[in-house]
Formats: sequence, structure tokens, C-alpha cells
Amino acid sequence: MSETPLPNRRIVSSRHLAEGEMWEASELEYGMIIAYNAFSRWMSRCMTAAGKADLTPLEILVLHNTNSRGREKRLTDICFLLNIEDTHTVNYALRKLLKQELLVSEKRGKEVFYSTSPSGTELCEAYRKVRSSCFLDGLSRMDLSGDELREIAASLRALSGQYDQSSRAAASL
Repeated sequence: MSETPLPNRRIVSSRHLAEGEMWEASELEYGMIIAYNAFSRWMSRCMTAAGKADLTPLEILVLHNTNSRGREKRLTDICFLLNIEDTHTVNYALRKLLKQELLVSEKRGKEVFYSTSPSGTELCEAYRKVRSSCFLDGLSRMDLSGDELREIAASLRALSGQYDQSSRAAASL
């Protein structure tokens, strides 16, 4: 990554959370907030450009996760891989994707297995093409190597673990 000077002022969403030691955590959280919202907006607009305008960001994530590796997945698999605790939101997304014929399901015993339908697979491929032309082309000009992107991803996964642990601690108060 190229070295860019840090701004002298604190860029935070909530000044009251940026007081005292580790105030930088508030700056990080603000960065995650705006990145999350930009990513959600991007997914929706990319999917619209790919040909499907009425999917929510969660539905898009569930569709791509279900399509990943061409393997069937259960509700619990999808929730685990996306780190979503609230299974009913994923279940609702699955029902909507089934209704739109982007997924198919098969019940085996008590388990339901989901996979992408041919039209769901085609939509994921169209999304991939839009992503490549609109996002990846611009990303390549940011002077970030593949290894640096992997380091950022590893840091984000580590932070998610810290937030998960902290949420368990807060739930026990």
C-alpha cells in the first residue's frame, strides 16, 4: 500500500465515542459504517445492471453464497458462512429467491438443501461480469497488490472476531 498522510482531525461518526484512549477505534468504526453502506449500495446497483433490480443486499449475498462452489447448502451453512446469527432473515431471503426461481430446494429428511437454478447461475455470472468491468478495473488502479488486499481481508476477519467476542461479553452484562 502506498503511504498517504493521515488527516490531523478525527473522522468519526460519534464524537462521544472518540474520547480517551483508543479513540482511533471510533474512526475505524466510522470507516466500516461508510464502507458497509457503500458496499450495500454497490451490490444493489451491480445486481440491477446485471438484470435484477429488486433484490436486497442480503438476498444478493445469499444468492452468491448459495451459488459458490456449485454445492448445495443448508440454511445453517449459509448463516455460518455469512456470519449471520439471525436465521429468520436468511430464511426469508431464501424464500424470496425461491419464489423468483433463482434458487431451487430439495428436502431430505428434516433438512432443506438449496442450490442455484439455471437462471440464478446466469444472474450470478452477469453480476460477475458487471463487477469485473465496473469494480475490478478501478480497483486495479488503487496501487494495492493482491497480497495487500488479502492482508486487509484478514484484518477485517480478525476484527469481526473481536466484535463477536465483544457482543458475547455485552450480552452477559
